[in-house]
Amino acid sequence: MKKSTLLLFFINFYSMNNKLSIISVILVIVPFFFGCGGPVKEENKPNASTNSISLHAGDEKYFAIDTNESVVAWKGSNSFGTHTGYVYISKGELLIENGQLTGGTVEVDMNTIEDENHDRSSKNGLITHLKDPDFFDVKKFPFTIIDITRVASINAGEKEITGNLTIKGITRPVSFPAKVEVADGIVKANGKLTIDRTKWNVRYGSEKFLDNLKDDAIADEIEFNIKIVAKR
Repeated sequence: MKKSTLLLFFINFYSMNNKLSIISVILVIVPFFFGCGGPVKEENKPNASTNSISLHAGDEKYFAIDTNESVVAWKGSNSFGTHTGYVYISKGELLIENGQLTGGTVEVDMNTIEDENHDRSSKNGLITHLKDPDFFDVKKFPFTIIDITRVASINAGEKEITGNLTIKGITRPVSFPAKVEVADGIVKANGKLTIDRTKWNVRYGSEKFLDNLKDDAIADEIEFNIKIVAKR
């Protein structure tokens, strides 16, 4: 068979079977990617939504987070006062070994940001601004993720949780105290995490980067009160 004929054969074959070929390539690439990929560090790129967390179905050591019973309450402030509200966990799991929390992953859907009155409508100026590129750039970075890497005991019921927090595609280590209870196939965890938002490139209204803000200055610290319920 001539080279030109052979080439036309493969072109026609690919055209007729391109969908199958693409699927085959994806099936080959995906396991390779997840098998070789490491944690993202200081990269400004959108989070992966559906692949950011791999739930270990059927493994009794992993407790799935009940998204209906779990919530993150946030608090920020400026010179005029304090703003509070909520944001919700989309999925996640906690790793329990020998009755103790040892790891886990939590994914927060930033599109669910709302104020203390549970208002997240487009008419809410505060919430709309928080979703804008000025703050969390939710359209580009819809998820915030924390991967728990270490859990140390402070006392009988309180732990120090260390993990990697990813906001706006930037990953940094964090540590915070939490009360953790494991009983009857249910994990209850309540923790308080305070961050300097500017370390995740959320710089709007920060006196560190803008001069003469006066009454327009916004505090760099954001407080998150995290309530998680996970079940086997």
